[in-house]
This record gives sequence, C-alpha cells and structure tokens, in this order.
Amino acid sequence: MKKNDDVRFSKNVSSYLSLFIVSILAVVLIVLAISGFIYVKSGSKPLNPDSEEVVQVEIISGASSSDISDMLEESGIIKNSFLFQMYLRLNSISNYQAGQYNLSPSMDFETISKTLETGIIYEEVVYKLTIPEGYTIDEIGDTIENTLPVKKEVFINKIQDKEYMKQLIEDYPDMLTDEILDEDIKYPLEGYLFPATYDITEEEPSMDKLIRQMLDATKINTYNLYKSVDEYNINIEGNNETLTFHQFLTLASLVEEEATSLADRAKITSVFLNRLALEPSMPLQTDPTVLYAQGKHKDVVLYEDLEVNDPFNTYQHRGLTPGPIAGPGTESVQSILNPSNTNYYYFLADKNGVNHFSETLEEHEEKREKYINAD
Repeated sequence: MKKNDDVRFSKNVSSYLSLFIVSILAVVLIVLAISGFIYVKSGSKPLNPDSEEVVQVEIISGASSSDISDMLEESGIIKNSFLFQMYLRLNSISNYQAGQYNLSPSMDFETISKTLETGIIYEEVVYKLTIPEGYTIDEIGDTIENTLPVKKEVFINKIQDKEYMKQLIEDYPDMLTDEILDEDIKYPLEGYLFPATYDITEEEPSMDKLIRQMLDATKINTYNLYKSVDEYNINIEGNNETLTFHQFLTLASLVEEEATSLADRAKITSVFLNRLALEPSMPLQTDPTVLYAQGKHKDVVLYEDLEVNDPFNTYQHRGLTPGPIAGPGTESVQSILNPSNTNYYYFLADKNGVNHFSETLEEHEEKREKYINAD
C-alpha cells in the first residue's frame, strides 16, 4: 500500500469514527431528553389525587419560579420543587399573578401553573356542551344525553321539579318569577337556558350546577339587555304595556324560531308588534308555535295542524304564547329592542328559506302563489 493510500485510509477511519461518536452522542442525548421528559411528566401528576386538603399560599410580587417552587414543596402542594421548575421552563411559563391562593395536593402541575398565571383556579375541561340558538328544552335534553354521562330524563325531571323551580325563583328573583310556573307552560325554564358552549369540568356533571351556569349566561346576555331599557313597552290592543322579562323572552323566542337572518329578525319583530297593536289584536299565526304545541318537528305545517287545541297555538289564541318556545340568541333579543319600522302584517318563507313581507292580505296571497304554490 502506498503512503498516500495510508493517509487516505487513516482519514476515512477517522471520519467514520467521528460520525459514529456523534451518532452515539445524539442517541444518548435523545434518550436523555425523552427520559427527562418522561421523568418531568410523571412527576407533574398530583402529589395526592384523593386529597381534600386545601392550603393557602401567598405569591408575592416579583417571586421567581425557584421561590414559588420551593414554597409549594414546603407547603406540601408538590413533591419536588426541581421538577416543578423544569415543568415551568419546558412550558415557557414565567408570568405569575401575585396574591393568595387556595391550592391542594390533588392538583397537577398544569392546574397549579395555570392558576398562578391567571390568578383564578384553573380546572381542566372534561366536556364541552354546545346548545345552538333556537333549541327547546327537549332538544337541550337530547344534547345533554349525547354529550354528557347524564340521561335526558334526569335533566327533564330536574327542571320539572316544582320545589327546585321555587328555589331558583328565590335565587334569581329579578329574572325568574312565578310566571314560569303557569299551568299552561310545558317546561318552566323553556327559553331561559342561554344558547352557548359550556365548559364542563366534572367527570360526573351536576345538573343543578349546569342549569345555574346557563341561567347565569341568560342573565348576562339577555336579562341585562332587557334591563338596559328603563321601560320596555309594546302596544298591545291599543294599550302601551310594559313587558315583563318573561313576555320579552317569549317574544324573542318567537322571532328566533321564524328568522333566517338578522335583517329578517327586525322585520319579523315589526310584524308581530304591528299585529299586537291592533284592537282587538290580530293572531300572530306563527307556525313554530303550532309545532311546539304538538311537540313535533316538521318541515311543513298542514292546515289540519292549525286546529290543535293548545294555548301555544297562535292560530287559535291571540297575543303572546304562555311562555317562550325556545332559547333565543342575542340577535333575536336585539331585534326586540330594535325592531324595523314597517307597516308589514304578513310574511312567508319561500322554498329557499327567504322571507317575503307584505302589508296586506291580498299582497300576501299573491306572494304565496308566486313563491310557494307556483309549482
């Protein structure tokens, strides 16, 4: 072998050796990183998941992650302050709210760190319950059963419990009144459970807690809007009457079930208000009330359906229904507060869901022939 070959061979061996060493180091570093992650992850679990102990700790302004970690270990909240510091670094958590906190050994690192970041007790979301606008109590019950480990009948039974309703009336005196206990009302809280997405943090959700959470949302998003107007009056049979919140919510629910757009909501409200203002008032004649009276979901309301004898049938009874027929969203509520100024007394929806408004019955019948009976 020539000298140059020896040198070349030596360099190749050196290169392969260097590559081998680098590969080994990389593998070692990866293993260490994974091991460290697993170590921190396992150490981030609650010190005592079953503990019911609550310890008050104070985080002073300017406290470092090291100071906080040591304090939590000394207070018996966590097992290892070093692991908690590592968790904070790995998750880029460095901002803490000064104040006093009630913490527990049953809390994991995520719960503790997010509590210290936000200044409030953070709870992991176990379920997300979404209630769309226009849902009835019956539909809400179905959604609860399909989303949570709770049977529909448990929810329905809860809101039909008169003693429980009386307790809620006592706890929400401004928003809930004896009107919800009227014998003609099918479900006392119909329309009062605000349509929204609710975070559920319990494995076995409490129906009382959920119902109150939904009532609180109604108070914030609907009742407060109603109260923002000193006196909300509408002209019913020539009399300028102040609507109770129950009546206000009822009117908003009728609009919710008829409307397809924000503009339609304001116009539909004007139709209802114009009919109510006549003396005697003109029946509202809105199909969703017929379906609600029957407890059915149908695409087309037949003439025979209009004959159902029920207080909620606005073809048979004048004025508002005894209570809401669904949960109105914010847009429908806003439309009651800001209706269009029209002379419309009629409207109909064509096969594409577009609403057409009319001032006279003759005009209304012409549009029915044009948009509905044309085929």
